[in-house]
Amino acid sequence: MCTQEAFQAQRSQLVGLLVSGSLEGFESVLDWLLSWDVLSWEDYESLSLVGQPLSHLARHLLDTVWKKGAWGCEQLVAAVREAQADSQSPELPGHWDPHSPQPAQDLQSHRPAIVRRLYSHVEGVLDLAHERGFISRYECDEIRLPIFTSSQRARRLLDLATVKANGLAAFLLQHVQELPVLLALPFQDAACKKFMSKLRTTVSAQSRFLNTYDGAENLCLEEIYTENVLEIRTELGMAGPPQQSPATLGLEELFSTRGHLNKDADTVLVVGEAGSGKSTLLQQLHLLWAAGRDFQEFLFVFPFSCRQLQCLAKPLSVRALLFEHCCWPDLGQQDVFQFLLDHPDRVLLTFDGFDEFRFRFTDGERHCSPTDPTSVQNLLFNLLQGNLLKNARKVLTSRPDAVSALLRKYVHTEFTLKGFSEEGIELYLRKCHREPGLADRLISLLRATSALHGLCHLPVFSWMVSKCHQELLLQGGGSPKTTTDMYLLILQHFLLHASPPDSAPGGLEPGLLRGRLPTLLHLGQLALWGLGTCCYVFSAKQLQAAHVDSEDISLGFLVRAKRAVPGSAPPMEFLHITFQCFFAAFYLVLSADVPPSSLRYLFSCGRPGSSLLARLLPAMCVQGSRCKEDSVEALLQEAEPHNLQITAAFLAGLLSREHRGLLAKCQGSETALRQRQACARWCLARSLHKHFHSIPPAVPGEAKSMHAMPGFIWLIRSLYEMQEERLAQEAVRGLDVGHLKLTFCSVGPAECAAMAFVLRHLQRPVALQLDHNSVGDVGVEQLLPCLSICTALYLRDNNISDRGICLLIERALHCEQLQKLALFNNKLTDGCAHSMARLLMCKQNFLALRLGNNHITAAGAVVLAQGLRANTSLQFLGHLGTSEECLCLGPTPDEINEMQGPGISNFEKLPEAVQPGVRQEGRDGSGEGWRLEPGWEGAFACSRAYQGEVGSQTQVGG
Repeated sequence: MCTQEAFQAQRSQLVGLLVSGSLEGFESVLDWLLSWDVLSWEDYESLSLVGQPLSHLARHLLDTVWKKGAWGCEQLVAAVREAQADSQSPELPGHWDPHSPQPAQDLQSHRPAIVRRLYSHVEGVLDLAHERGFISRYECDEIRLPIFTSSQRARRLLDLATVKANGLAAFLLQHVQELPVLLALPFQDAACKKFMSKLRTTVSAQSRFLNTYDGAENLCLEEIYTENVLEIRTELGMAGPPQQSPATLGLEELFSTRGHLNKDADTVLVVGEAGSGKSTLLQQLHLLWAAGRDFQEFLFVFPFSCRQLQCLAKPLSVRALLFEHCCWPDLGQQDVFQFLLDHPDRVLLTFDGFDEFRFRFTDGERHCSPTDPTSVQNLLFNLLQGNLLKNARKVLTSRPDAVSALLRKYVHTEFTLKGFSEEGIELYLRKCHREPGLADRLISLLRATSALHGLCHLPVFSWMVSKCHQELLLQGGGSPKTTTDMYLLILQHFLLHASPPDSAPGGLEPGLLRGRLPTLLHLGQLALWGLGTCCYVFSAKQLQAAHVDSEDISLGFLVRAKRAVPGSAPPMEFLHITFQCFFAAFYLVLSADVPPSSLRYLFSCGRPGSSLLARLLPAMCVQGSRCKEDSVEALLQEAEPHNLQITAAFLAGLLSREHRGLLAKCQGSETALRQRQACARWCLARSLHKHFHSIPPAVPGEAKSMHAMPGFIWLIRSLYEMQEERLAQEAVRGLDVGHLKLTFCSVGPAECAAMAFVLRHLQRPVALQLDHNSVGDVGVEQLLPCLSICTALYLRDNNISDRGICLLIERALHCEQLQKLALFNNKLTDGCAHSMARLLMCKQNFLALRLGNNHITAAGAVVLAQGLRANTSLQFLGHLGTSEECLCLGPTPDEINEMQGPGISNFEKLPEAVQPGVRQEGRDGSGEGWRLEPGWEGAFACSRAYQGEVGSQTQVGG
């Protein structure tokens, strides 16, 4: 029995119990109280306010229950016990009548069990409920907000079913009953239960602090984590309606049921450029699981780092990998391992940084025994293939260049991590700097300097801006423009931090750099040796061999590696792989032991003849394949191409005119620097010439077309880092192509700045195709300088909003050459319709405007029609209303015959007499007939823009 007096006396302990866990635990208590009718619906709504502190909600719950008397107090105590038991059990018993006459009441009575069964399937259930008309797209988006966990989304769906009277409750009651039940852990097995608890504690301790970029480990991940743009990779060219613009997914959707590349595979692949946040994403996944807030379908999560796995020389088995190199069971090792083998679907293994694994993926050697040892590479490859621990989920992160077509055969789903959105940059900076006004000043600085803003879309640069905020805000001008600028700024920050307190932050002065030159060269020698040997974690012996001592480490660029063995000298690693590449480039520029001719091996990007880029370079760039072991030439030949590319770009930046003077004063030999610069300039220009000359000749009667080959973006970035107009002009001299295609090339704002810097020197106009990249509004702004040489600009699927397209159109009005724009699958709304109408009115040589799959409604289409009336040149208008389904808009065949105006003429015969804004049902298998779609009025206005004189055909995908 629990009297009200006793309940009140235990109030502080109850508050502690309710607050000590996560919000998930508190909401589980509410589930039980709702199911027992202790709380009314009004009570529940007042206790489910988003954004309220958990302590406030806990006290409010105690007040609410206390007013209900002793019975209510007893029920709360019982609910706390049940919620604590829930967190230990993967499935709750629950049986209900799926055809109940009171479905909403049954949903509430069995709420804890339904939430537990629904949370791992909520995405698929939402899609099905929307498809059947029970919930709107707006309601789906509200439930899917990234601030909610899977369990919270399940609860919000049940809450919606309580207030909707359209059959949603009955649908859920029946459908949830059909969902697969997760296998339960045999909790009578004390060894399994104890190991799971130890594993959660271990993973939580490793994940709690963000130390990817900060060696001090003083950043709490929960306080600083900001979601990145995560998109699912889909196959193009498949039959069916056109793909919607890739939705930005939440982390919890890594294991969703959509976008399968191979439904029989077990591996989820997350690709992203260096610095895009892959390691931090995995760290957040680990923390959410360890805290019991998400991914609870997995009872065991084993995190691994590929850069550390490759250091394991002796053969090992699956058992040794899990227990000896992740977490050791204190008792019942055989029982625990047997359970893992029996229930692999409850196991998740994560492998971070596959691009740093020195072994290339192969499926040539099979290994199927979980107890027999084999090499670490063979063990990892067979885990990814499913020959070992089949049905255990694996998450693999990698830079794109390291992912081969062979590896993709064994990938279940592939995601692309594209870094921060513009909103994400601001949110991250506000989390880093909570002082009033400081974040606002930093954000204003970024908005005013688009080059720096473009860099910050990679989280590593946002961290640098946060770290160097004082240096940036104190500068009177000349904010960092290139990647090299930013890394020199962070170098200045660390050097000043390690200098005496009275040192004035007057920029990166030669004296400051000269005083720590031995340290920087030691770090550079270690970095270069690591790149050449694919070593990214350095033992005490390796540090000693590179003459790196404690004073060098104290500078802050080397940090303790994760999961170091207690009691031994901790291995060290660079803050980030890009810092290792930066110091390697610094060593190549300033070390007296590096002959200038060796830089040719850097720009050959691998062993002679081993890569396409190497074959493009002149023979003299790759002479002398026999190099002394551990020489600079040998290390450069053995390094991974993607690391060499980053290093080469840094080297080009360090040898730029802006920085060469600083380095000459620091090192004292201007002649040596000039020799290195001459070699780098020659290699870059010749490489780009060879790249262009390898383009096949044009088909007679057609424009010559070039699809970017591996290394092209890197060459352009290197030219941009060097910041020499004359070199850029020489590099593209004589390029004769009519169409330059760079689709799926990971082009972001920084790459756009580099392309504009180089391509604006083209002597002949070109159609620039940048479909399926991450250009965004900031990237559009960076492209403006080269818009005058573009005859067409294709920006399909690039996350561009009205702001970016209005900037583009303002410049396009003054670009006589530009005649075509393709903006399919972006985020355009009616807000840009006036700008587009103005474009059509003012440019009487404009030929094509493709706007499919955006969010332009009838109102926007009416505005576009005004522009059409004044245009006499347009041949193609691709437009789609607000409907998310396949929509074919256009006039009837009779109307087409009547339209003889001088404007649009490129009609295609429609399969039926399709009225504007009318979609044929059944084209996607959903039934026959016709129905009006949202936006049909505006489309009709467009099709009759000339009132019988001019018509428009609107095509999905245009």
